[in-house]
Amino acid sequence: MTTPLAQAEYETMYSTLGGKPVHGTLAFHWARLIELLYAAEKAVELSKDPEITSTNIRNKPGEPSEGVGVVEAARGTLYHHYVLDEDALIKDVNMIVATTNNYPAICMSIRDAAKGLIHNGKVDQGVLNKVEMAFRAYDPCFACATHFAVGQMPLKLEIYNNKKQLVKTLSR
Repeated sequence: MTTPLAQAEYETMYSTLGGKPVHGTLAFHWARLIELLYAAEKAVELSKDPEITSTNIRNKPGEPSEGVGVVEAARGTLYHHYVLDEDALIKDVNMIVATTNNYPAICMSIRDAAKGLIHNGKVDQGVLNKVEMAFRAYDPCFACATHFAVGQMPLKLEIYNNKKQLVKTLSR
């Protein structure tokens, strides 16, 4: 980290969790807090830069009129592709968001959480909440987005026995 407080917390996290790499899914939350601290420190630093308040804010690019970018964000890697018109205004955009990239790992974490928490078909809302934690570690935006859209996150848990027969459904 390039800021002092965030660097200190970064070092604390790795020393607490046993060094690199950290394989604990829920460690994403701690890492995001460190990233937020870094962003706050960096915002203060940037706010003192005179270029931030400059009126020279748009640099019209020449050729080419198309570009692809990749950025690491709090939710994971974001790929973005832009096509510009002759005035350098966006005429087409395509984004592949982190959730798409994380989907296989999200599914495995949900499966593993459910297998580890559900025994003898016994499941309740508490178990449902813990299973929900498995995907929120990858994409914290799910929580707010789904609550905003419908008032509560619509989650359905289907429990199958070893013969792949549905034995119980729990939803909210």
